[in-house]
Amino acid sequence: MTTSNVSEPAGEPGLARVPADAEAIALLTTVRAQLAGNLLPLEIAEAAGHRAGIRAAVDQLDDYVLPRYRSLDAPLLAVVGGSTGAGKSTLVNALVGHPVTRAGAIRPTTRQPILLHHEADMQWLESDRILPGLRRITGTPVAQSQMIRADLVGVDPDPALIDSIILLQDDAVPRGLAILDAPDIDSISDDNRRLAGQLLAAADLWIFVTTANRYADAVPWKLLSEAAERNITVSVVLDRVPAGVEEEITTDLLKMLQREGLGSAKLFVVNECKLDELDMLPTGSMTELKEWLEQIAASSESRAAIARQTLAGVLKQLANCTDAVAHAMEEQSASAQRLLAYIDEAFGQARVGIRQTVKDGTLLRGEVLARWQDFVGTGEFFRSLESGIGRLRDRIGAFFTGKPQPVDRVEKAIESGLHAVLIDQTAKACETSEDRWKDDPAGKSLTAAEDLGTVSPGFPDAVAQQIRAWQLDLMDIIRSEGANKRMTARMVSFGINGVAVALMVVVFASTAGLTGLEVGIAGGSAVVGQKLLEAIFGEDAVRRLTKKAMDGLEQRCETLLQAERSRFTALLEGIPTHEEIASMNQHSAAIRRLAREQGA
Repeated sequence: MTTSNVSEPAGEPGLARVPADAEAIALLTTVRAQLAGNLLPLEIAEAAGHRAGIRAAVDQLDDYVLPRYRSLDAPLLAVVGGSTGAGKSTLVNALVGHPVTRAGAIRPTTRQPILLHHEADMQWLESDRILPGLRRITGTPVAQSQMIRADLVGVDPDPALIDSIILLQDDAVPRGLAILDAPDIDSISDDNRRLAGQLLAAADLWIFVTTANRYADAVPWKLLSEAAERNITVSVVLDRVPAGVEEEITTDLLKMLQREGLGSAKLFVVNECKLDELDMLPTGSMTELKEWLEQIAASSESRAAIARQTLAGVLKQLANCTDAVAHAMEEQSASAQRLLAYIDEAFGQARVGIRQTVKDGTLLRGEVLARWQDFVGTGEFFRSLESGIGRLRDRIGAFFTGKPQPVDRVEKAIESGLHAVLIDQTAKACETSEDRWKDDPAGKSLTAAEDLGTVSPGFPDAVAQQIRAWQLDLMDIIRSEGANKRMTARMVSFGINGVAVALMVVVFASTAGLTGLEVGIAGGSAVVGQKLLEAIFGEDAVRRLTKKAMDGLEQRCETLLQAERSRFTALLEGIPTHEEIASMNQHSAAIRRLAREQGA
């Protein structure tokens, strides 16, 4: 057996090639690309079922819709399908009049699909026009001289080559028709069942084989119901019917077909009989079915009508699928918006908590306050506060001529206090967000493999870096504001770092801008810092400096919060957008128009 690839043929002589509808092919190609994306990433109710439907739709676009649209005049593909042991391979052998495919008692019998075709149709089938996912292998039937024992009958497929299809030329097959012997639809092999479904979905018409004692089995009727939805041309072969019960069984089967919307299906009956030494049915057993197939193959109009009927049904089914997908995408979008609302609320609360803690003087207690008092000699200042603000200014002036304590202790205390606040508030936001997601079906699966309830490992270092960067920002602001010589001289006596620390203290107690004199230690500390700054820059400049410092701190806090929030939002990437949902709805409407054009 050898593989081969050839170019698309020019078409059957005497049969005008139907021009491809470029607009329809472009639409279907676009739909196929959209469906192939990860449209439904969230594990919500019915998402798994919709994904299975999407995969089936993509396969059918690849295996049937696009190939058939590109060449409506190509040979019809008739797939012979049915349950295990129904006699599919025996039927195929009977149609061509000699053994071409293996039949036997070992299950599954058909491990590799065999495609019988006329020599003139070879070029249509050895390319990847249909079933592009299956490799083509040119088969050679067992020589007639070897057909002595049943175990030597027909082509001997390789069970390991489940991803391939055997092309077998046989001039007993009428031109314009290809007959495919498919694996069992209820095979014990998962691969065989999957392949059988793929082949049936790629068919223009079905030859469905069942038996007198199994015609009511559930598995075949599930596929026959799908055939009715697709409006595909179906013929049913009722095999091994005992003598004397033909009318009773056929009447019951016809009623079942009618109930399933398959009242127009052709029914062919094969009476129970003994096979010959080559496992062949008696001559003439398949005469009616063979004549029916030859009649279809002989007329290009008949073949085109069947192809259009099946194509229209598949397009209608595809439109139903894309409608359902669009609705599922809307549900995904709504679920994602709900999850986003949870984290927005949690991180919004963190944002408010940080702002309040920074502004209400909380940071000016404990270690920060002690180090600040050490730095400015608070005892002297508070005694001045008791004698009035005017005398405080005098004390500040004296301070500039003195020798302040080292400022780095205050800076470290402020950094430590601010660091703790940012870590605490952000950790609460992460924990709250994770808890809310775990309580929501859409978020539960997202948190299963992620530890989102605490801050990320690198977050504490990132906080420290942002605080230090903010402190450097303040020094740059102060240098810019104190550019004239007089201010520079004052800052030299106090130090750029010392002025920056004073500005931080004012920021940490500025609930509504500058606070002025406030009751309490924190407020008093802010007054000291404010007056120090006013002595250097003036009252208006201090207001401006405080706002710049506060804005800068809020921006850096926001950067930190957004970095942790992004751990959650990253899990929502790929959620369908409103534009994508609208596009899917538009595609559904366009596909329905194509179905109507084909006669659905």
